[in-house]
Parts: sequence; C-alpha cells; structure tokens
Amino acid sequence: MRLLKTVESFLRDDGWDFSPIESRSVLKTGYQGENGSWTCYAQTREDDQQFLFYALCPIRAPDKKRAAVAEFITRANYGMVIGNFEMDYEDGEVRFKCSIDLEGSDLTEPLVRSAVYWAVMMMDKYLPGLLKVIGGSTPPAEAIDEIEAQDHPDPTKS
Repeated sequence: MRLLKTVESFLRDDGWDFSPIESRSVLKTGYQGENGSWTCYAQTREDDQQFLFYALCPIRAPDKKRAAVAEFITRANYGMVIGNFEMDYEDGEVRFKCSIDLEGSDLTEPLVRSAVYWAVMMMDKYLPGLLKVIGGSTPPAEAIDEIEAQDHPDPTKS
C-alpha cells in the first residue's frame, strides 16, 4: 500500500477531505471548481504500479443523450496530451481520468499533484459544455468550439 500512502499524504498535506473506500485501494474526495462541484476518486494499483485519478461529471448522461455526449468527449479528447474523458454507455457516467504508470520509479507527491489538478482543471474547463450537451441545448461541436475559443480567441473578432 506504498502508493496509496503517498496519495493519502498528498491529499492530507494539500487540505483535501477524503475517505477510503472499504477493501479497495481507492480514496473518495470532492472538488469545487469555478463551474460546479463533483466527486473524485484516487485509485492505486499496487501490483501494476499505477495511479489513477478520476473527476466525475456531477450529472450522468441520459440514454437518449449518450451518442451526443460520446461525440462531445471524442472532440474534447482529440489532441489532449494528458488524460482523457470517458463515458460508461451502460449508466451514462462521464469522467475525466488522469493516470500514471510507475513501473521502475516511485510515486511522488509532485506526480500526484500534477495528476489530481490536471483532472479537476479539465473537468472544470469542459463541464459547462458537457452540461449543455447533456441538457440538449447545444450540439457537441458547438459546445467544444465555445470552450476551445476561450483558449485561442479569434484575433479578427473583438
């Protein structure tokens, strides 16, 4: 449980409230971003030397919206260098995952910090568009364009 202890140490030192999930190498916590709040899970796979951090969308995609949400997350994932969005087609759960394979090295608190904060930053960034797609008010391509335009504003528009 060496990896899990490193994650616990980071979360405690960084001021996160968390609780262990019984009989699993998983810690549950929450995050309040600028665009909403959601549940997060930190998981370690000691035998495989892996650390995973998940930020869960606070609303599941209803069955009739899953194809649109799948398009949204595919568009969001394209070109994303670190981490990815994924959706469970069975229940509509959408989450952002950041993971680290540690084979041959140690998990450090700076590595945990990087994964944790990247995941919550990406969920916070894409959450407004994701909720618009789930709510049916915006097509996936338009929602992604709105989000990504904030990163690279068109200099010809004022």
